[in-house]
Amino acid sequence: MLKAVVLIGGPQKGTRFRPLSFEVPKPLFPVAGVPMVQHHIEACAKVPDMKEIILIGFYQPNEELNRFLASAQQEFKISIRYLQEFAALGTGGGIYHFRDQILSGGPTAFFLMNADVCSEFPLEDMLRFHRQREGSHCGIILGTTANRKQSLNYGCIVENQQTNEVLHFVEKPSTFISDIINCGIYLFTPEIFSHIGTVFQRNQEERLQEEPPCGRLSEVIRLEQDIFTKLAAQKQLYVYKTQHFWSQIKSAGSAIYASRLYLNRYHETHPERLATKQEGGPKIIGDVFIHPTANIEPTAVLGPNVSIGKGVTIGAGVRLRESIVLHGATLQDHCCVLNSIVGWDSAIGKWARVEGTPSDPNPNDPYAKIDSETLFRDGGLTPSITILGCNVNIPSEVIIRNSIVLPHKDLNRSFKNQIIL
Repeated sequence: MLKAVVLIGGPQKGTRFRPLSFEVPKPLFPVAGVPMVQHHIEACAKVPDMKEIILIGFYQPNEELNRFLASAQQEFKISIRYLQEFAALGTGGGIYHFRDQILSGGPTAFFLMNADVCSEFPLEDMLRFHRQREGSHCGIILGTTANRKQSLNYGCIVENQQTNEVLHFVEKPSTFISDIINCGIYLFTPEIFSHIGTVFQRNQEERLQEEPPCGRLSEVIRLEQDIFTKLAAQKQLYVYKTQHFWSQIKSAGSAIYASRLYLNRYHETHPERLATKQEGGPKIIGDVFIHPTANIEPTAVLGPNVSIGKGVTIGAGVRLRESIVLHGATLQDHCCVLNSIVGWDSAIGKWARVEGTPSDPNPNDPYAKIDSETLFRDGGLTPSITILGCNVNIPSEVIIRNSIVLPHKDLNRSFKNQIIL
């Protein structure tokens, strides 16, 4: 019997995903037409002997999250539960806090994955790999290769090339260690909890010895820094390398990239989700998802890599490419939207142009990493995708380029390389 655990984080995480995470918990943001975490659930539900999927995070259970869980449970015919942490406990602390819930029923192993990764999720391949080595380890890490420069942004794995045993693990090293990086998807045996328990006990002892005792929680444990480094030294980990697609979804720009990967994957897994050219319908180029409730004029041209949400209205002659259009948005006649995310209930006027610069977070390709140091350059925003928050109104015949517009704004002119507060 198997279980799966998905770590979904909480509201003070995902700050790079703003302003989109103001409206919806990041794991429920639609990527390729379905909530981000649904891709994880779909993959887990296909694994034989999977009995339960547990989501762990510190979001307050709200109507939207409860509705999603009930819908997913009904659709995939599998038990799906959400367990709320009392604080942010880290990647190891969360599963240790809920270890009794994870181990109830006696699973022989469980998958653990971060909600902000996009992958083909080769879970059955990992399971076969694990069973071939059963008894010799307590965990499998899914790995992929990156170029030397990009590997520094991830956990790096040095392996025994004959056995795939992990010899050394370093989280975000300062110098090049290995081109094999950690994908944030794991398969553990229950034995992992004894190793996490050792770190928990050590944290408690250190905390009691501090004068005065600090407010740091003993239960905050990070798998990558606190556990994997020691397990690698004890020869307790293996790496399973995937050749399939993988990416993190940290920023809004990476959501468009992930959408492209999932839309392409739908040809094999969900061809019914891909729009096809219909007589009297819009022109479709490449992979496009259109919600059945969307209203689209037949002269519109959509694609490639476009996802259109519920109740969206798209007027005559609209050009839409490499973009996500969210629930209730309106794109008026002849506007052009490229490399952008259009927020819920936003409106773009006639002949307006909303355009961003693509930013590929593919670890195999160099790209401009956006962080607090590189967000601004020469007094303007670093070129990236354009994001319109919820309920933004763009007037006719203006150009919005490489900008982030916060929710509930009525713009009256063109902007370039700006954050519009």
